[in-house]
Amino acid sequence: MRVLFLFSLLLTSSLSFMSPTFAAPASRHPTPLAATRERTYIMIKPDGVQRGLIGKITGRFEEKGYKLSGMKIRYASKELLEQHYADLVSKPFFPGLRDYMLSGPVCCMIWEGTGAVKTGRKMLGATNPLESEPGTIRGDYCLEVGRNVCHGSDSVENAEREIGLWFEEGEVLEWKQEMEGWIYE
Repeated sequence: MRVLFLFSLLLTSSLSFMSPTFAAPASRHPTPLAATRERTYIMIKPDGVQRGLIGKITGRFEEKGYKLSGMKIRYASKELLEQHYADLVSKPFFPGLRDYMLSGPVCCMIWEGTGAVKTGRKMLGATNPLESEPGTIRGDYCLEVGRNVCHGSDSVENAEREIGLWFEEGEVLEWKQEMEGWIYE
């Protein structure tokens, strides 16, 4: 009986997708980054890479509907970290932050979509994991501010600056994601 039900469900589901009701929206060819869309820079820090969280973190951004247009794993240099954290270089905690960021590879990503910067920050959670809500990346995966798994740009301007620091020309892919019609009106 159960097998018959599953077969019936499978048959009904597969036939339903042939119906025009379930057809994908007409293909649109938006400009490379439509006015309401933006890019953000998200970096999985050494603790996140070492703990095997790359898939879980990228999965959350994909499930939300953002498009990945650049990704690489690399080691940071002291010079690059000083440029990236230019506003923190003079702080007493910077040497520890720098050493932590040099302790292993980082995963650099560019995500595109509507409100990518603001929503990306919300998805990451508060910088201090203990202040992060459950369901956020930091709320779910970390306990201490010095090992907070990831970085996310705090403004569109900083996102573009950080993308320019971590990615070279030609490493950012312009492509049309076929499911955009299912995500954007």
